[in-house]
Amino acid sequence: MTLSEVKRYSEDLRSQTHEFTNKLYVLYGLLQLGEYQQAIEMVKSETQILHVQNSVVFNQIRDTKVQAIGFGKEIGTMALEGIKSVAPTGIMILFAILFFGIMIDAGVFDPIISSILKVAKGDPVKIAIGTAVLALLISLDGDGTTTYMITISAMLPLYKRIGMRPLILAGIAVSASGVMNLLPWGGPTARAMTALKLEMSDIFTPVIPSMIGGVIFVLFMSYVLGKKERKRIGIAEIDYSTMAMQAAAIDADAVSLKRPKLILVNYLLTILLLVALIKELLPTTVLFMVGFAIAITMNYPKLRDQKERLANYADNALSVVTMVFAAGIFTGILSGTKMVDAMANSMITHIPDGLGSHFALITAIISAPFTFFMSNDAFYYGMLPLLAKAAAGYGIDPAMIGRASLLGLPVHLLSPLVPSTYLLVGMVGEDFGDLQRGFLKWACGATGVMILVALGLSVIPF
Repeated sequence: MTLSEVKRYSEDLRSQTHEFTNKLYVLYGLLQLGEYQQAIEMVKSETQILHVQNSVVFNQIRDTKVQAIGFGKEIGTMALEGIKSVAPTGIMILFAILFFGIMIDAGVFDPIISSILKVAKGDPVKIAIGTAVLALLISLDGDGTTTYMITISAMLPLYKRIGMRPLILAGIAVSASGVMNLLPWGGPTARAMTALKLEMSDIFTPVIPSMIGGVIFVLFMSYVLGKKERKRIGIAEIDYSTMAMQAAAIDADAVSLKRPKLILVNYLLTILLLVALIKELLPTTVLFMVGFAIAITMNYPKLRDQKERLANYADNALSVVTMVFAAGIFTGILSGTKMVDAMANSMITHIPDGLGSHFALITAIISAPFTFFMSNDAFYYGMLPLLAKAAAGYGIDPAMIGRASLLGLPVHLLSPLVPSTYLLVGMVGEDFGDLQRGFLKWACGATGVMILVALGLSVIPF
């Protein structure tokens, strides 16, 4: 490139920047004058011009190399738009993980563990139901690994003491975690919100009744399994002090983090936060930021302790959040290039017209096997946008498809693609295949119940 060409290129860039700045001034002036409709029309006009330019690149220029040159300048803008669309979700997940991490370290769940052990004693039915309750509560953290470590550490000595099969402990834990995995900070729901660019109120809040149905099913499953174990081994006579000694597996560092004097305050803070989330008093991102700020300041007022807690949660939190922002770039480019539209149109042509109106139900059913054989990223970032686009062709709201895609999650955690499940079977000393053979049918049952509740309450259309 000659010096004259460089100069011409520089002048063109300066001209574009000047033109863009002028348009921003015009837009700002219209807003200041209260001419909101004109401002909207101006934005629409500029957007339409961009679409026309893109259509010229893709529809009238056949050479892919030339397309790439013409389109390269737009990729950055599309990626940035994708990041903007997922930013609230990513920040919400970050502070949710931090908040529940503080609650666990402060010992919020310790009295619950002690109460379960005290009530259960040597009755397999009470122990099985207590295991389910404990796993469901710990799963509020949204992290399966944390759920398994706490639940197994607390309950495995008791299972071994009275002769209950550890496989049942693992099965109840994974079943409870599978249902609670619907929480927005658990992963799949955040992926669905990110992929479809929707809010928690669009996807998660309406499926809470289905989630409750799944919780009830897990408790029923635990009761049935406990009855079978009671029939096999009977009721053992064990005093509470013995059980407490066997269940205690807490090191000195963990004890120093407990805050027993603040237990009631922590309970109140957690309950208030959950109520505020359900009632949507403020955006979820703001609620978790405020909740975390109060929790860490109240439980660990020293700056040194706060830094240690943040460093402790960094591995789990950052891996999830960076995944969300990377997915935002991916979905932003997919949407901006209209690739999603093209793939969705192709999918529609292969769906019988008679099944189009049942697209939400179809999505709910296929979400179980697809999330079993595929990773969550592949399903929610790859397939879900296509399913939503295809369903839109039959007049079905994308939010309905997003909700339906979550109902197969109880099956997902039994997939060999889930690393935390390997930790679970390793902790109880059982085989992964035995866990799948014993509990895949129960996972399908939980999915079935959640789908029926969703259909009955019109959370998704039939």
